[in-house]
Amino acid sequence: MVDWRLQTVLLKESGFIKEKNIKLKDAVCIRQRKRKQETKIKTSFESFGISPEIVKALTSLRYFNPTAVQEAVVPLGLENKDIIVESQTGSGKTVAFGIPLCEQAEWEENKPQALIMVPTRELALQVKEDLMNVGRLKRIKVTAVFGKAPFKTQKSELKQKSHIVVGTPGRLLEHLKEGTLVVDKVSSLVLDEADEMLNMGFIDQVEDIIAHLPQERQTMLFSATMSEEINRLTSFYMRDDRASVRIEASEQNTPKILHSYITVEEAGKQKLLMDLLTVENPDACIIFCNTKDTVDAVEAYLKRADLPIDKLHGGMDQDDRLAVMDAFRSGKLRYLVATDVAARGIDIDNLTHVVNYDVPFEKESYTHRTGRTGRAGKRGLALTMVSEQDQRRWQDIREFAFNDGQELTEIFTPSERLVSRSKAAFNKKINARVKPKIARNKELNKDITKVYFNGGKKKKLRAGDFVGTLTSIRDVSAEDIGIITIQENVTYVEIMNGKGPYVISEMQDRTVKGKTLKVRKARK
Repeated sequence: MVDWRLQTVLLKESGFIKEKNIKLKDAVCIRQRKRKQETKIKTSFESFGISPEIVKALTSLRYFNPTAVQEAVVPLGLENKDIIVESQTGSGKTVAFGIPLCEQAEWEENKPQALIMVPTRELALQVKEDLMNVGRLKRIKVTAVFGKAPFKTQKSELKQKSHIVVGTPGRLLEHLKEGTLVVDKVSSLVLDEADEMLNMGFIDQVEDIIAHLPQERQTMLFSATMSEEINRLTSFYMRDDRASVRIEASEQNTPKILHSYITVEEAGKQKLLMDLLTVENPDACIIFCNTKDTVDAVEAYLKRADLPIDKLHGGMDQDDRLAVMDAFRSGKLRYLVATDVAARGIDIDNLTHVVNYDVPFEKESYTHRTGRTGRAGKRGLALTMVSEQDQRRWQDIREFAFNDGQELTEIFTPSERLVSRSKAAFNKKINARVKPKIARNKELNKDITKVYFNGGKKKKLRAGDFVGTLTSIRDVSAEDIGIITIQENVTYVEIMNGKGPYVISEMQDRTVKGKTLKVRKARK
């Protein structure tokens, strides 16, 4: 665990910190605003009046008290209000819209009842996982669709029961035009990270998708920043009585980030990065670059130094990207070099450092990049490397991001002596055996068993066939059967309430629709 106060003192003594550029505000007013917000936080999620299944799921996920954005958004969402939410990355907004969507979903309805648009496939997968966890005990099925993944596989999944669909605008529009995504039962629309979708040029696709949806619906828009384009979107597609939520800074919801920057020469940038990492010795670090070519070059350089590192960018295969994300989340990798787009959706509580190897092209990207550290009450460091050609963009970012009293510290190149003194601790951490992180949903999933059957669509099996067979087992009811996923040659069924081993045992002598199938606990 990094003690940032001690770290800062050491850096000052070493001459690593050059100066502070601090903009001050009225501390009394800020403190009063913080206290006012903090006293409003509810004691538990039960006070929202949501179902016991969702409360139990949240408790199992170690969500005990709502964040500021959840406290503001969940009641409005449950009332079917249109909502515009300005809230920073890492504030808990996915759970904020996930609770109303999962609470209001009717399990018996096979068609999608909620549609969520996100800017990237990684974020689509993250949102899917988060909502599946929230709705797990209500047996809510969430389907994710995005580009550079097989259309046919997604088409097959959409044909089955899907309560909620989350996806990127391009692929969602493809499914709508092909008729593989049916939206006539959609009663809720969520635009997540709307500013990023507009920055990436998705506005026309977003509007095309909205045009396919029922006019009578709830719309929730979430964005870290607001722009004229977003205001136009909300005024045109949302109801006049829409609610606006802006989460002000408070100690409860503000990431605890030490922001710093260093002026660099392009020629020695890679070596300087290595020296900075040696001195800082992060537990987990994302290094952001503006292009995939730079990602490749930086990752190759650091890999030659034997760092536990990998890369993430849009030119990689989807399976490779997922494997890298899983390795980084689990702690097998300490370092990740990534582009902005590829890293969207990486939600890690203990990310200690973010390094901007390149100054981002868009000033809003600075907020999204650095907001990935300093989460869950922990401290983080955001360091930006600024070359001469970056000065104008960096000045724009400073004016955009540091106008509210936030500290910005300038550092300079660490001495060779400091780097040398830091190497022993750096190498010790690099070579240390990493203890795997415990997944947040481990407690939630302990009574759920995913069961494998070696038969699927090719054997003309349907969900009802499995439900009929399973409920014929003594003491097994429909409430014990969770999400059923039927593929071409295999089927996966989630068995709830700790009855998985019993069901597997009983199925050894039973058939499904007259067909004898191999049945075992699924490996994945």
